[in-house]
Amino acid sequence: MSRIGKIARRTFLIGSAAIAGGVAFGVYKYNEDPENPLTSEGDKAVLNPFVFVDENGITLITPKAEMGQGVHTTWAALIAEELDVELSQINVLHGPPAVAYYNSALMGLALPFLDYEVGKFQDNLRGYVGEAGKLLGIQLTGGSTSMKDGFERMRLVGASTRETFKLAAANRWGLDRADLSTSAGMVSSSDGRTATYVELAAEAAALKPPKVDLRSPNEWRLLGQSQPRVDMLAKVTGTAEFGADIRVPGMKFATVRMNPKRSSMLRFDASETEKMAGVERIVDLGDGIAVIASNTWLAMQAADAIEITWQDANYVETTEGFFDQLAQGFDGEVNATPREEGDVEQGFAGTEVYAEYKMPFLAHSTMEPMNATALYTAEAMTIWSGSQAPLSARDSAAEAVGLAPESVDLIVPYLGGAFGRRGETDFSDLAARVAKAMPGVPIKTTWSREEDMRHDTYRPPAIARFKGVVTEGEAVMLDGQIISQSVLDLDGANRENVTGSFDQPYGIPNYRIRGYLAELGVPTGFWRSVGASINGFVFDSFIDEMAHAAGRDPLEFRLELVRREHAPSATVLETLKNMTNWTGQTPDGIGRGVAFTYSFGTPVAEAIEVQDTGNGIKIAKCWIAADPGFALDPSIVEAQLFGGAIYGLSAAIMGEITFADGEVEQYNFPDYDALRMHTAPEFDVRILENNKFIGGIGEPGTPPAAPALANALFDLTGIRARELPLIKTFDLIT
Repeated sequence: MSRIGKIARRTFLIGSAAIAGGVAFGVYKYNEDPENPLTSEGDKAVLNPFVFVDENGITLITPKAEMGQGVHTTWAALIAEELDVELSQINVLHGPPAVAYYNSALMGLALPFLDYEVGKFQDNLRGYVGEAGKLLGIQLTGGSTSMKDGFERMRLVGASTRETFKLAAANRWGLDRADLSTSAGMVSSSDGRTATYVELAAEAAALKPPKVDLRSPNEWRLLGQSQPRVDMLAKVTGTAEFGADIRVPGMKFATVRMNPKRSSMLRFDASETEKMAGVERIVDLGDGIAVIASNTWLAMQAADAIEITWQDANYVETTEGFFDQLAQGFDGEVNATPREEGDVEQGFAGTEVYAEYKMPFLAHSTMEPMNATALYTAEAMTIWSGSQAPLSARDSAAEAVGLAPESVDLIVPYLGGAFGRRGETDFSDLAARVAKAMPGVPIKTTWSREEDMRHDTYRPPAIARFKGVVTEGEAVMLDGQIISQSVLDLDGANRENVTGSFDQPYGIPNYRIRGYLAELGVPTGFWRSVGASINGFVFDSFIDEMAHAAGRDPLEFRLELVRREHAPSATVLETLKNMTNWTGQTPDGIGRGVAFTYSFGTPVAEAIEVQDTGNGIKIAKCWIAADPGFALDPSIVEAQLFGGAIYGLSAAIMGEITFADGEVEQYNFPDYDALRMHTAPEFDVRILENNKFIGGIGEPGTPPAAPALANALFDLTGIRARELPLIKTFDLIT
C-alpha cells in the first residue's frame, strides 16, 4: 500500500508525491463536510476524500480495510458503475485515519427498530442518525456495514465525478453537457471529439460538481455481476503487503510476553537473555515485557527464556467459576427488555417447553497473528497497523506514547483475517510503546500465536434460559432470558447481548426477551456476528425444540411463524425447502437440521446434513439461502456466506476457551482447531434480492450454522445439544 503521510493541515502525500495535477470528487448529504485529508498541489483542488484523478488514472481512496471479504472490489465497482469506467481502470488505496472516512451506517443501526419492520421513513431516519458518525469520528470496517455505508455514497461519488468531467468538456468545446456521453474514462461528443478524464482533470477541478441522479439497477453494467477481485493478482503472486510483510530499512523485530492472568507483573529476570547475541533490548511494559532483537524468531526465543513472576488474576480462576457468576446474575436486575409482546405471564394451556443453553468463551484465531510496526521519534510517529478502526488506533497509539494524534501517521496494509479482533487498539498500542524504547528505529512487534490466543478479546460466555408453550401445534408463548458479559462500554440498557433473539421475524403472539449483564473481568470484544453468534444458536435451538414438542416438521413450523411477520424471510425459508427437497424424513444414518436467523439486515436460512459413517459423524452438506436486498457481487456474497458458515461451524464443533488457575488453557491451533478442507461440507448457496434495503453479508452466515448442525445431530441421534462445543457430546469427524 502507498504511504499516506501528513505534510500540513489538509495536505497529504500519496506515495512519494502529492496528487500532482489531480482532482477528487464526491457528494455529501450535509453542507458541513468533515475536513478533507487529501489536497493536490498548486492550483488544483481536491473536492472529496474518495476519488482522485491524475496522470496515473483514477484512484479510489477507501476507508474500508480489506481483510479477505472483497470490500475493495465492490467499492471500486460502486464508483466505476456511475463513473463509466471499467473496474480495471481503478486503482485502490486504503485511506488515512480521518473523520472524512466516517462510517455513515453504523450509528443508524443502533436505533430501536426491529430491522425487518423498517420502512422508508425509518431507513431515512437511520441515514440522518448515521451522519453522527462524522461527529464521533467513527471510522470502522465492521458490523457488516461496508456495503450499507457505501451503496449510495460511492455511487454518488462516481456520478458527480462523471458529470463534472462532462461539464468540463462541454465548457472546453462550447457544447451542452446533456449532449455529451462517457465511457471507459472518456468524454465524447456527437461530432467525434474526445477527451480523457485525465486530460480534463485541471479544468474539472475549478468546477462545482452538478447535482446528479443515480442510475436504476436495470441500467447497471458491473453491479449485480461477479467481478475479478482487485486484490487477487497481488495475493496470488505473493506481492500483497500484509502487516506481517512490512519491511523498513534499519528495522528491528520484537515480541511481547504479557501476564496470562491479565494482571500486572511483579518482577522479571532477563540477565541471561540480555547476553544472547542479537538481542537489542528488554522493555518493561508493566504487565509484561518486550524483547527487541535482530529477528522475530530470536525475539520469541529470548522472551520465553526470561523468568517472570506474575500477579494473580483479579477474576475467578476457572471456567466453572465464570458460569457460576453468570447463573447468579439471573437473580439481579434485568438490563434490557427489547421485546415484550402480548402477556407471557398469563396461564397457557398446552405443552410447556423448557431449556437452558450454555455458550463458551471464544477466540478470534485470525490466521495472521497480531502485529504492528512503528517508527517513533520525540516529534512524530509512523505506525503500520492492520486495523479495522484506524482513527481509533491512531489516537490510542498516540496517547500510549504521549504524542498528539496529528503527529501520528497510521498506514493500513491488508489484514490477514480480523473477525472483529483488529477493531481493538491493543496491538497497535504495544507496538508504539515498544518503538518508543528505541527512538528513530523502526520496530515490528509480532505476537506469538500463544500470546495471540491467550490475550485475545474473547467473545463472552453466555447462559440462556427459555420457556415456551405450544398449543394444538402452534407456538403461543416464548419467554427468553439471556445473560453474558457486555462487549460494549455503555451505561444503561444494552441490546447487543440479546441480538439474534428479540429481533427475529416470528409471529408468536406472546414473545418476551430479557437481557442481563455480568461483569466477569476478562477482556471481551466483537466476534464475528457478535450477539447474534450466541443467540442464533440459543433462540433457533429453542424454536426447534418447540417444533418437536408441537409434533410439527421443524421447517414448516418456522415457515408458518415467519410468514406472519416478514415475506422476504419466508421466501428464504421456502427457497431452502426447495433447495434441499425437504420432506422432514431422513433415512437411517442420515440427519438433517434447519436453522434461521435474521441478522445485520439479512435473513439467512441454513440446512445441514450429517452422516453416521460408523467411524464418526461427518458433516456432509450445507445449504444456504440468504436475502441481502442487493447482491452487488454474487461471487463475493456467496463466499462470505459459506465462509461465515465455516467460521460458525468451527466454533460450534470445537471452539472453546477455558480457564484454569486464572489462565487460558488454549495455546495454539492444536488446542483451538477449525474445520479443514477435508472436513468441511459441500455447499449450495442461493442468493435472493427481495428485501427492501441492502443488508450486511460478512456476518449473517455465521449465526445459523451452529443450530443447523445441532438440529441435524438431534435428527440423527435423538440427543439435544444445549451446550457448545458439540465435540463434547458427539463423535464428530474433525
